[in-house]
Amino acid sequence: MDRILDMLRRHPSGILLAGQLVAIIAYPFLGESTPGRAILGVVQLLLVLAAVAAVRLTPALTWVAVLLGGPATVFAVWEALAPHTDWVVLTSAVLHVPFYAFVSYAMIRYLFHDDKVTSDELFATGAAFTVVAWAFAYLYAAVQVLWPGSFGDERSWYELLFLSFTTLTSVGLSDIVPVLGHARSISILEQVAGVFYVALVIARLVSLSGRSR
Repeated sequence: MDRILDMLRRHPSGILLAGQLVAIIAYPFLGESTPGRAILGVVQLLLVLAAVAAVRLTPALTWVAVLLGGPATVFAVWEALAPHTDWVVLTSAVLHVPFYAFVSYAMIRYLFHDDKVTSDELFATGAAFTVVAWAFAYLYAAVQVLWPGSFGDERSWYELLFLSFTTLTSVGLSDIVPVLGHARSISILEQVAGVFYVALVIARLVSLSGRSR
């Protein structure tokens, strides 16, 4: 048991990555009911705590993550209970976007902090990628509230998350497309972010891994 707890303390990035992936898998089973959305709200709370724990191991400021994550947590649960209340969705997005943006910044800074590739840095590489996708999904949610019809029909948050991942990875598989100008602008920015992530972060890790052999 002590060994497991020690591993969890040393690899918060791995916990965050695992939590994000579990949430993605669980959403189709839970997202259509109020109790299910409440459970997902609690999962979101745990993910926020994991993200703050991950930031603690980085050169970034933990208190910034705490100040941003606290209100975001409250509205994550509130949004799960009231997913069709525009001001709740918009406020949740306004709080989550800077929180996840800061967490992704902290993790990327962590990845560039030293010249050795550790196991936690590998977890952080995947976690930072999912965190960026989460941030853009909330940004899409805000755009949809501010400019109705941005994605044609009104889209659920999970559909916007799907759009975010397909855009960030540039696979182009999504049947959800940005229709209005503001939505397309955000989509372009996410495509650029995805390309830069591969070009800078992944390329650096590959280079360090080859150098250490």
